[in-house]
Amino acid sequence: MTRIDFHSNVPDKIHYTCRLIRKARAANCRVIVFESNRAQLDMLNEALWTFSASDFLPHVMLNDPLMAQTPIILTEDDRANFPYHDLLINLTQSVPDDLSRFERIIEVISSDPQDTLAGRERYRHYQQQSLQQGLTLTHIIAKPS
Repeated sequence: MTRIDFHSNVPDKIHYTCRLIRKARAANCRVIVFESNRAQLDMLNEALWTFSASDFLPHVMLNDPLMAQTPIILTEDDRANFPYHDLLINLTQSVPDDLSRFERIIEVISSDPQDTLAGRERYRHYQQQSLQQGLTLTHIIAKPS
């Protein structure tokens, strides 16, 4: 059964995602981050290197030769063949492909009206699919860091 957590009203998706990844790694979880905007993905890549002086968040882009050994993969392609399926963090405004292959999905929704509307549409989509695909939905309102 896939668990889907919606984190809404996020003021800064990049910083918030870094915090989510740090927390997931502290729990020894492997993470896929899906962002269809390459500029945003590059910003996240840079932010993960500089996010914290005390936390090392090893990550690579999809198809890097070290992908299978690296616990964080950044990708623009949600249809790729990933080496693990613990957690998908979705930063896009679309429903990721083949939800059931992931144990958990976190949807990060900013306070931007367009992003909020797209997040609501995805939530409704997941609700409609919940009985057929065994999805569990939760909603968390982001707290400022």
